[in-house]
Amino acid sequence: QVRVAQSGGGSVLAGGSLRLSCTISGTTLDDFAVGWIRQGPMKQHERESVACIKWGPDYTYYTDSVKGRFTISRDNGENTLYLQMDSLQPEDTAMYVCAADQQTCDDTWSPNFSDAYWGQGTQVTVSP
Repeated sequence: QVRVAQSGGGSVLAGGSLRLSCTISGTTLDDFAVGWIRQGPMKQHERESVACIKWGPDYTYYTDSVKGRFTISRDNGENTLYLQMDSLQPEDTAMYVCAADQQTCDDTWSPNFSDAYWGQGTQVTVSP
């Protein structure tokens, strides 16, 4: 049975930092795209693929709004994914969910609920 356990998140002031973790057990992740999806608090906010990493080749993708501020990394031995978030801004406020599937990790990465493994989500709140 595959389990996806997230940790991290919380509340910070603008300019602060947070780190998210995501540990996936019960499966190997070779050739998986693993990353973070976020959903803002307002109804009009669309789901956004924030960043992903292709497990093995290690190439990464970042959405434009987080480039230079967020860093995705992994610990292969622990099957753990990290998202270091620096210079956080109020517009980064969202529920962040870890996901893993076998798509390509690029600007088309958009995991399906039925075809991916999903974490439980963690809230990130950035105050002005």
